[in-house]
Amino acid sequence: MAGIGKLLLLYDPKHEKPLDLSCFGTNLVLFVLLKTQTLKKILLYSALFVSTLSISLLACKKGGSGTDGANKAKLQVYLTDDPGDYEKVFIDVRDVQINVSGDSVNGWQSLQGVNPGVYDLLTLVNDNDTLLADADIPSGRLEQMRLILGPDNFVKLQGDPTMIKLETPSAEQSGLKLNIHADVVNGILYVITLDFDVAKSIVKTGNKKYKLKPVIRTVLSAVGGSIKGFVRPDTFQTVVHAILGPDTVSTFTGTNGGYMIKGLPAGNYKLYYMPSNSTFRDSFRLNIPVVLNTVTTVDTMFLHQ
Repeated sequence: MAGIGKLLLLYDPKHEKPLDLSCFGTNLVLFVLLKTQTLKKILLYSALFVSTLSISLLACKKGGSGTDGANKAKLQVYLTDDPGDYEKVFIDVRDVQINVSGDSVNGWQSLQGVNPGVYDLLTLVNDNDTLLADADIPSGRLEQMRLILGPDNFVKLQGDPTMIKLETPSAEQSGLKLNIHADVVNGILYVITLDFDVAKSIVKTGNKKYKLKPVIRTVLSAVGGSIKGFVRPDTFQTVVHAILGPDTVSTFTGTNGGYMIKGLPAGNYKLYYMPSNSTFRDSFRLNIPVVLNTVTTVDTMFLHQ
């Protein structure tokens, strides 16, 4: 697909450090998937209800900012896996963290909206996945990401009812690090796929003794763009809807009348403007293009009474 960039990264504990993952000088509404197959299509945005204006919308989904550039990107983390020669493989995920400072010791921060738990990787095959985290991250420089594992990691062999505890080296418990080193610019949508290779990640060390040494392949792909603009007058808020087929992504204007709708799949959108001041009429624009890796700037919308 034109406009999409991809890069693979193999993390192997034998190398004691991750290989470098260089990526695009763009910012994210960033999706991250822990995955072991090809990149799947993902639902690109979550539901938004603009309660301050008491507007009910069908298929209304969040993807915007109330200001012209809030210096935030959106990051979603998914977990998925390839089949392995085991009946069950349970991984205890405690946290997902990012590093934007470059300080490999003190620069880590946990993502908000992390869903910790013990996940059976072998149920997450054939493009199945589960959401691990959904959070905004600052634009600027994204240096590294790491997955924090807890102690409750187990494997169940085929035809054997016994649950065998996976030994997890302390280095792995303190975080599986992946280098990213990407400039992230407000408003561009990405997907990161972390490919957990079960067959290579579980090492037999003795009679019914197994060690977890995760091998992770990473794919980064650009999959969307954004729309930004201004509405006048700016003395009241206006809801702005970006409509493509059955999907509507919405935001509202900030104090300067600016708006930005992030994480949109490519296509030609209709923009619908609904002012909170009832003396002004609703307005719309047609055929607003959204292109991968691009922020589309729309001419200022002047509302009329």
